[in-house]
Amino acid sequence: MRIWPIFKKELRLYFTSPVAWVVFTIFLLIGGYFFYSIFAFFTLASMQSAMNPAMGRDLNVTDSVMRPLFSNISVILLLLLPLVTMRLFAEERRSGTIELLLTYPVRDGAVLAGKYLSALALYAIMIGLTVLYPGIVMYFARLEWGPVLTGYLGLLLMGATFIAVGVFASSLTENQIVASITTFGVLLIFWILGWSADYAGGTTGKVLQFLSILEHNESFAKGVLDTKDILYYLNFTVLALFLTLRSLEARRWKG
Repeated sequence: MRIWPIFKKELRLYFTSPVAWVVFTIFLLIGGYFFYSIFAFFTLASMQSAMNPAMGRDLNVTDSVMRPLFSNISVILLLLLPLVTMRLFAEERRSGTIELLLTYPVRDGAVLAGKYLSALALYAIMIGLTVLYPGIVMYFARLEWGPVLTGYLGLLLMGATFIAVGVFASSLTENQIVASITTFGVLLIFWILGWSADYAGGTTGKVLQFLSILEHNESFAKGVLDTKDILYYLNFTVLALFLTLRSLEARRWKG
């Protein structure tokens, strides 16, 4: 399977076009603002706790800074990752090169893997840039690295799922804007499902809670590795990629 050439080509396209740089800039600006605001609030609370020891008893830099930061970063990903994936297949379909690509002696799975892994690599670089934030926190206070590492694992798994959904949406249309909006819409639906779980109650509430993307990310930020949360993201990712593969195969048969 010739995954590597496709992977290199797609990754190069990201960095030779404005996409990667615009996404990186927006992500770091918003993420940096969130980090500054959360850390500044924690610093203020720490100063107040110096005069009120009872208040400082529950003050923890990991829970007060990193957990809210991971939560806010996940919101940014919901908005930005559809922009990363929208062109992967939609642009190929619009320009007519998808037919040429699918007639090469390359399996559909290799094409899909190369494109998906390139977007995942771009995302991993983007997340890697935020390691600066816990580094700054560690300089001023003692940081518990267990919850930080699991928090990053949660972001990687969530991002992998977001990208898989985006790749599937991109394979369905030749319009990049439609692909981006479709990705955002699908992810938003699974994002807000958990909000209705408490009102639904019973079996329906449990099902909605299980399907919610947001619910499965909370444990990671707490430093808890739960098998069901890991399997949820992996299964969701595999399902989206499987549907993408079926979409590509259907187009190959249509010619």
